[in-house]
Amino acid sequence: MDVIVLGLMLLSLTIWLGLLCFWGQFWRTDQQLEVTETQLESLPVVCAVVPARNEAELIPTSLRSLLLQDYPGSFNVFLVDDRSTDRTANFAEGVAHAVGKPQQLHIISGESLPPGWSGKLWAVEQGINSASKFAPDYFLLTDADIEHDPGNLRRLVAKAVQEDLDMVSVMVRLRCESFWEKLLIPAFVFFFQKLYPFRWVNNPNNPTAAAAGGSILIAREALERIGGIQVIRQALIDDCALAKAVKNSRGDKENNHAQSPMPNAPCPIPNQGRIWLGLSSLTRSLRPYDSLATIWDMVARSAYTQLNYSPLLLLGTLVGMPVIYLIPPVCVILGAVWSNWAIAFTGLLGWLLMTFAYYPTIRFYKCSPWFALSLPAIAFLYTLMTLDSALRHWQGRGGAWKGRVYPNSDSL
Repeated sequence: MDVIVLGLMLLSLTIWLGLLCFWGQFWRTDQQLEVTETQLESLPVVCAVVPARNEAELIPTSLRSLLLQDYPGSFNVFLVDDRSTDRTANFAEGVAHAVGKPQQLHIISGESLPPGWSGKLWAVEQGINSASKFAPDYFLLTDADIEHDPGNLRRLVAKAVQEDLDMVSVMVRLRCESFWEKLLIPAFVFFFQKLYPFRWVNNPNNPTAAAAGGSILIAREALERIGGIQVIRQALIDDCALAKAVKNSRGDKENNHAQSPMPNAPCPIPNQGRIWLGLSSLTRSLRPYDSLATIWDMVARSAYTQLNYSPLLLLGTLVGMPVIYLIPPVCVILGAVWSNWAIAFTGLLGWLLMTFAYYPTIRFYKCSPWFALSLPAIAFLYTLMTLDSALRHWQGRGGAWKGRVYPNSDSL
């Protein structure tokens, strides 16, 4: 038994060493939009598209932050009222008048959801169609629960223009106030970065593609090149599906990427879409997840989708997560009980490695360092959420959001 336990622990230890050394430095938090201030030399036309379904509680704060952006160029906001029943549109109109910018806000009454579309993407499609009359250079796709820092749009545009990027996205700071948010929300970001290492996403020679749907700036030319939002119209994880479509895009894009405007930037694949994903320390989500149930539902909604609805990948997850995250603390306990200090020491080493990997995210979210030691328990909960996500899908309850269910959606 000792040999089997020690073998599993050595496997877990090897995996952690491999992740830390060779997996895109996913554990670091240095890919941040606000790291360096940039100046705009040109002022592209930007239109924001905000799908909103029953967001009367949050829209006064989120919309106000959009309308008060310090962007000096032409900027209009198109809010698509997705058949709300809580007077979302009325609150939005009131906000625009309160800040003295009613002419900058355009409220669109959403049409009935057609077959083959997710509700959010159908609302985004209607917003883009309406905004196109302004011939924008960029679309800002954002959610109705995001409070934007006043300089967020300016930084996004500067990043896109100066580095010749087709799409710039930031994972906004998620709310982290209650106990359950402090326990589980930083881990959500950590696991996302492990699945999509930001350095790989931002490398034009690496096929890894991802985005964060709360704040995406996409060039109109890039959106047209991939065929518009309709190419991902059924995607449940729409942000990553859009990033994949942009990064994989070929077509008639001119070969001006052969010489990068950034002197130290890697030379991209010709006609490869260029995207960037990072963290934001200032723009934040207003959506509360103040109980285990709300976080559980948020993860279970799309976890099985992330596995491409594959029972084989689900089985691999249910086996792999315990090996990677649970074996080290179990070995510490068993080694102490059995007085087998080789098992206890290797278990402790593995536990310290995962704590070291998780600590930068904990620090970014300004949580107590003790939460970094709780990653094994957190991973166990996320494993159960993933299993529940699969069960919901098999029961026809997958993808439930805002009163709609998308059991057959996929991430494309």
